[in-house]
Amino acid sequence: MEIERINDHTVKFYISYGDIEDRGFDREEIWYNRDKSEELFWEMMDEVHQEEDFTVEGPLWIQVQALEKGLEILVTKAQVTKDGQKFELPMQDDKNAAGLSNQIEDYLDQHFDMEDDQQEDMEMKLVIRFHDFEDVISLSKRFAGEDRLITKLFSYENHYYTYIEFPENQFEEEDFENLSSLLFEYGKESNVTVHRLEEYGKVIMKEQVFNQVTQYFS
Repeated sequence: MEIERINDHTVKFYISYGDIEDRGFDREEIWYNRDKSEELFWEMMDEVHQEEDFTVEGPLWIQVQALEKGLEILVTKAQVTKDGQKFELPMQDDKNAAGLSNQIEDYLDQHFDMEDDQQEDMEMKLVIRFHDFEDVISLSKRFAGEDRLITKLFSYENHYYTYIEFPENQFEEEDFENLSSLLFEYGKESNVTVHRLEEYGKVIMKEQVFNQVTQYFS
């Protein structure tokens, strides 16, 4: 995958259809299967973050151009007005980042068609990547006894990942924000999806990760 950092707000990358298939995706399926297209997108964004330190914060504007041998994708971090109701595209100096609005909106509607309540539900789930297992142990000591969380522990590409879900009927948004801040003291949020981890990673613990780690590594 070829990555070009345009400015602080925008990154452009190109991925060939061959690379898409090497990652385990069908080049036709990604256009019609929302889960697969979303999984591929966030996997690419995780690679962009690692190589260019392009951190995803808030909504994104996405422009996808289908070329003969692959896809060219332009991603821009949008800005939210103070009332939280309107997305604004940051001012761009580069000519490649102009004229996105309608095309991006249509693409999102077609390929990432989620209702507001689905988006809120997604925000209550995290995948955390850890530098080493000692960080997992340290975090587990802080969360030992917290049985409301749905958790899974994976190893994938020389890193440890924990999938964490906050059931809506047991956690408020404020709880999620406070606990997320604590989680980020020990690991970094990852855009690798839990589906990717389940398919290509190794499952170490299927449930109650923090309690099990504390039990075995106290």
